[in-house]
Amino acid sequence: VKRFVHISVTNPDIDSPFAYFKGKAIMEQTLIGSGLSYAIIRPTLIFGKEDILINNIAWILKRFPVYAVFGDGEYRVQPVYAGDLAKLAVELSKTSENIICDAVGPETYTFRRLVTLIKNRVGSSAKIVNTNPKMAFLISKILNLLVRDVVVTREEIYGLMADTIVSNEKPRCSTSFSNWLEKNADLLGTNYVSELNRHFKKINEDAGYRISG
Repeated sequence: VKRFVHISVTNPDIDSPFAYFKGKAIMEQTLIGSGLSYAIIRPTLIFGKEDILINNIAWILKRFPVYAVFGDGEYRVQPVYAGDLAKLAVELSKTSENIICDAVGPETYTFRRLVTLIKNRVGSSAKIVNTNPKMAFLISKILNLLVRDVVVTREEIYGLMADTIVSNEKPRCSTSFSNWLEKNADLLGTNYVSELNRHFKKINEDAGYRISG
């Protein structure tokens, strides 16, 4: 192995209270200390045609009269297009310089504004309401039973509210979420996309099990 390209996350922190961000920081430190040539790319909220989060936000907005936003909804997200992220990874794989950079798109939204934008584009009449994070998590557990999935974890809720998926760096990726959404809104929310099925179905099938859904 001559060069290692690692997809990390924005704002990794060895002291983070969130296991995902702490784990990413540990991985980065391990790679930096390995002696290998490396590129560490830190994306924010990734969107694209096979995206889970944006699709499932649209799915909920299309099927329920209310969408619960955690807290005040004023925490920020800076979406990055999956194709732009892939292109950046390929570009950095061809260089020899050790580099750590954020992969972010050109637009920053509050989470409430992001949900509102999706709502308007998919033609939803759902009311967006601010909800206590603990109550929102309890509601999500009920939804888990309906879709046989983990819709959101407690850590994901509080990590999002901590402004962990925004960057202070100049955007390296050019595709705007608003333009992409305008062109692809008809494809969003048609079906619920199960994170468990997406990531663990093959493992369970290899072990002789199958996740229904």
